[in-house]
Amino acid sequence: MPARAGPTFVPASMRMSPRSKPRWRRIARSASVCACRAKRPRWRGSRSSWRLFANSWQKLGAYVFTINAFPFGPFHGVRVKEHVYLPDWRSAERVAFTADSAAVLAAVLPDGVDGSISTVPGAFKTNARADGAVAAIAASMMKAVADLVLTERRTGKLIALALEPEPCCLLETTDESLAFFQDVLLQPEALDLLAAGIDENRGGAEAMLRRHLGICYDICHGSVEYENPVAALDRLLGAGISVPKVQLSAAMRVPAMTDDLIGAVMRYDDGVYLHQTIVREPSGLTRYVDLPDAVAAFKEGRANGEWRIHCHVPLFLSDLGEIGSTRADLVSTLAAFRRKPRSSHLEVETYTWDVLPENLRTGSKAADIAREISFCVKELVG
Repeated sequence: MPARAGPTFVPASMRMSPRSKPRWRRIARSASVCACRAKRPRWRGSRSSWRLFANSWQKLGAYVFTINAFPFGPFHGVRVKEHVYLPDWRSAERVAFTADSAAVLAAVLPDGVDGSISTVPGAFKTNARADGAVAAIAASMMKAVADLVLTERRTGKLIALALEPEPCCLLETTDESLAFFQDVLLQPEALDLLAAGIDENRGGAEAMLRRHLGICYDICHGSVEYENPVAALDRLLGAGISVPKVQLSAAMRVPAMTDDLIGAVMRYDDGVYLHQTIVREPSGLTRYVDLPDAVAAFKEGRANGEWRIHCHVPLFLSDLGEIGSTRADLVSTLAAFRRKPRSSHLEVETYTWDVLPENLRTGSKAADIAREISFCVKELVG
């Protein structure tokens, strides 16, 4: 197995359905699981089948320590867009899916290794503005945390749920993440709900909340928001909010949008994923839910300035031809991790290989993924 001291890399993701047998291929020395829940009330896999799965990984010198439980259903080859956030944290279905994911992770997590599960940052912002939505989201998260507390008591496996801020969601910036913890999750109403579920007083509930709930910081998302990722991570940790996982990723960047670049940026309008676009103008930041919205605004004489576009692009490319990349944010973050680790789980998060323009695919998908891993390891080691 890989050494477990310091940050642990996740070089690739596996998507699984409870109705299918696991399939795997050796790519590097650790791997993550992206859980895909079948549409039935609860998954009830046998512990022996998951032990067999874990033993198969061990023979490869690998182990599973994190699950990407953000996507709930199909995530490739179909229109995903805003549906990727559903069911969101207003829903009992999201709570059940997360509990299923935790049960799988607890079954395969090696002794002495902490686990993490990344998830939707509450809800798509439009849905989070509905009456009672934030309270419902907080109540559901308390149920999920309670399940993780009870899982640790029962199995000895520490698993943390990590909310992944994303543009145009309830949580999209570090400011919003800090405020959500301070003004909602750490308030007496939420803590009392958790306390009742784990038989603790309010102080004990707060300690368990901080132990089992934190932030999954995606560097691409932070860059789209014009954040300094290292400063953002330090602010979260300074506020006592854990960062169970950091996703290593880069976004598209256009330093100054022009008419000549419209065709170049629209090559990334794949019809599958949302490509939230944030434009920095002298008056401040303007957010567009999807790339075509930003292009339409530009054609009307608005959206002038720097563009950052939520599209995960290859980490080993410093530029994308006519379009730039926010890779510099990733490089500076990895350099900062050399001096002081901010999280023990690092996950390479480029998932767009099937829809990227051909000129960005330099080899087979496996070769490009391996190239990304090598790039990140080199930058981390220095």
